[in-house]
Parts: sequence; C-alpha cells; structure tokens
Amino acid sequence: MTDLHDHPLSARIANVLALVPDSHAIEFDGAWHAWGELADAARRIGALVAAPCQVGILLRNRPEHVAAFLGVLLRGGTVVVINPARGDDRTRSDIAALGLPLVIGGPADLAGFVGPGTATVGITGLDTAPAPSASVRAAAAGTPLPGVAVRMLTSGTTGPPKRVDITYDMLARSVMGTDPVHAPAPAAPRRGVAIVNAPLVHIGGIFRILQCVADARPFVFLPRFDLDRWAAAVRAHRPGAVSLVPAALRMVLHSDLERADLAGVRVVTSGTAPLSAADADAFQDKFGIPVLTSYAATEFGGGVAGWTLPDHETFWRSKRGSVGRASGGARLRVVGDDGTVLGPDEPGLLEVAPGQLGPTAGWVRTTDLARIDADGFLWILGRADQAIIRGGFKIMPDDVRTAVEDHPAVRGAAVVARPDERLGETPVAMVELRPDRRVDLAALIEYLGTRLARYEIPTEIAIVDAIPRTPSGKADLSAVRAHFQRVPASPTSESADRT
Repeated sequence: MTDLHDHPLSARIANVLALVPDSHAIEFDGAWHAWGELADAARRIGALVAAPCQVGILLRNRPEHVAAFLGVLLRGGTVVVINPARGDDRTRSDIAALGLPLVIGGPADLAGFVGPGTATVGITGLDTAPAPSASVRAAAAGTPLPGVAVRMLTSGTTGPPKRVDITYDMLARSVMGTDPVHAPAPAAPRRGVAIVNAPLVHIGGIFRILQCVADARPFVFLPRFDLDRWAAAVRAHRPGAVSLVPAALRMVLHSDLERADLAGVRVVTSGTAPLSAADADAFQDKFGIPVLTSYAATEFGGGVAGWTLPDHETFWRSKRGSVGRASGGARLRVVGDDGTVLGPDEPGLLEVAPGQLGPTAGWVRTTDLARIDADGFLWILGRADQAIIRGGFKIMPDDVRTAVEDHPAVRGAAVVARPDERLGETPVAMVELRPDRRVDLAALIEYLGTRLARYEIPTEIAIVDAIPRTPSGKADLSAVRAHFQRVPASPTSESADRT
C-alpha cells in the first residue's frame, strides 16, 4: 500500500496481513475469510482515505467493517466511531454535528443516517469493491488529529456518551506491550482460534480485534453475544481463554451448558462492568474455570488493573472481590477529596497513571471510590457521582445491586436514585430474572432485609424482561432512570419504603 503510516501499530498490522495471505483470519457466519482477503479489502478502503483524515465509520460486527477500520489505521487516519444502534434520530444528529469529510458504512446505514453533501463509501463484503459516492474524491481531509487513531464513544452508562481520543501510542501499548517499537512481530499466524463477541463500537471490541491482528491470531467474529453461537464456537475451536462481560457470563452460568461444553477453556476474563465474587465463584464451581476480572476505561485505552492466573491461585480466597493489581505498566493510588494520598485500605477516589500513556504519564483522577491494600490489590467500591443520599444516609448502588443479584432467581439488576420530596432521593431497582424463574416481590424484599440496611432497600423494584444495556453490556442507567420516571408502581413493581 502506498503512503503506509510509519507508526509501529500500522507497521504491525501491515506485516501480519502479509504473513500468510491464504491462511484463516476471520470466521463469520460459518465461513472463513483469509488474511489476504482482509488485506485486499483494507487496501481498497485505504486508497480512498486522504491521510491524515478523520473518517467516520458506522461500525457493525462484520468482516468488512474490520477491514475498513484497519484500512484507515494503515493510512494514519483517525477512525471516528459511529454507533448505528443508538437510535435513528441520535445517529443522524451525531453525524450531522461531526461534520466529517467521509463516512463509511453499510449501504442501508449510509442511506438512513447520512445527509446529502457528505462523501460516503458503502461496504457490503470483503470480496466486494467499496462503493464511493460521487463526491468522495473531492472530499477534504477535514481537521486532522495527528497521532489519534480512534475517537471513541464512551459507554454512556450514566449519561450521554462523550468522545475521547485514543492515540496510536495508546493502542500500540495495549496490544503490543509497553515497548511497541522493539516488540517482536509474529513469524507466522497462530494456531489457536479466539472468539470475539464484543461490539466494535466499544473499546473492548477494538482491543480484541487489534489484539488478534497484532498476534496474527485467527478469530471467530460474532455479530453480538448469542449463547448458542458462542457455545458452538467454543466447542468447535476449544480456545484456551474467552472473554465475557458480566451479563454474558451470567447467561453462561445459568444456562444448561456443562463442563464438557467448555473443555479446553483454562480461564475466563471479565471486565467493563462489576462482577460479583459470588458469580465468579459460582462459575468456577460449575465449570472448573477461574474468572479473572479487570478494571479498564475508554479514556485509558484499555485495562489498568486485573487478575493474573498466578495471583488468582495464590490470593483469590483472601482477596475475592478485588479487580486485581496494576497491569500494563499502570500506577494506581487512592486520594482524599483534598488530593492527599491515602494509605492501604483507606477508601477514597482512585487516581491512575495509565501505562498506555507511557512511563511519564501523569495522574488521572477517576470518579470511582476505591481502596488499595498493602499487597497492591484494588477494590472498586462504587462511583462517587452515583452515591444515593437518602435522608442523610449514603447508599452505594453497587452494594444494593450485588445484594439483589445474589438472589437465586435474579439474572441481573440495576439500581439508580429517584427523587423523593421527603428523603431527597431513594434507591429503586430494575430486575431481570433467570429464564423460567419467578419471584415474589415481598419475599425478595424480605431477602434483601437480611443483606442490606433498612435504608438501602429499594423503594420500588421493577421486574422487566431485559435490562436496557449499552453496547459494552453495562446497564444503561439513563434508560433505567427514564423507566422509573415514566412508569408508576404496578403489579410488576412493589413499593418498599422502609425508612
């Protein structure tokens, strides 16, 4: 490809795509596509990109979308992630506000979301030539963002998503190690097959894809997490490690799958949202597979803390509930409201110096309440900006959620604050049950009374078919709040005001 970007990440992508062009790269819908097919599609897209350029991509979990993503990175451009599943009006408004010189996507998405005057490239498959609009060759490069690989939407868990810039350096350190310039490149494609079910519109999906490409590892690409398709891929390819967000892990845990179905899997990694230690233990009890949780953020370009298998074998009994120790060159500390660095096991605000930003990274203050013990293990206690103050009592929603999810009939829960004229605000909970399970709300409230303080018990519990979730699998707390604002107590809800 001409004008190949000279960053180590772009060079690694190019090298892997050229290793063994006819070997397997991506399995999608039961058919394998070769590295050479992926390379050719990426080159065709790259040839249409003015570098450096901001390029919007309406990303879906399809092979040609992976090729488009890689094609922009090969040219040193910036991929502006656009989520076509956010809702038609929001997606159209998002694209109009961005003012991008070029937008890539499936033909139906382009027709539905992109207004006239914006250059577009339609993509329908790896073996199909991209279809540029008449204006694409006249498209200006737009405002370049030197060094920025991805403008990524955050999850939007608690409010409107915002875009953060993830640099080439950050992604390279995430998938190639702390010294990408000298990282050894693979000499041949890997034999083992990974499974990628995280959405490309989330940092988890981008990380998994780039990790597979950087390691020259073939992978099964699922449009979304589907229990039957995921299990079939695990049985067929017997990966040594799989990644499951907590909602997906609980689906596997409470399914009819048996140990034989997950034979070959030695470890499960889980992140993006809190996973209770009880669920992690239950998964290991059922399948004999340890669950390694982690802590990450879009702003960091990936993980900054996590469990390793040796740590799990040595410390899990005494440290269960922790998200592990600093990883990837990150540094962690906990500070008070005035910025004073706190000692072991003292709760406060978590600050991170991410390894993805290099050895001279400064401290970034998060909104997470945390503690770090004398051995360096990190516990996330909740988010400071989500604390519920009920009549002067402070309630952490994650504590309530964990108690609700401990009930044997509950698959998942989400807890938010609701304004209250007398108490200021109270907790309310949305609950999703396991298949074929029922629960008596009065009995559930009684159950919570043995695990929570009286003031922590939700004043309303709504049983729903499915909790609304963001692309990363987290509960969409904005949608949960909207539900309680518009839906009064009903036979599927119950008041529990115990203050």
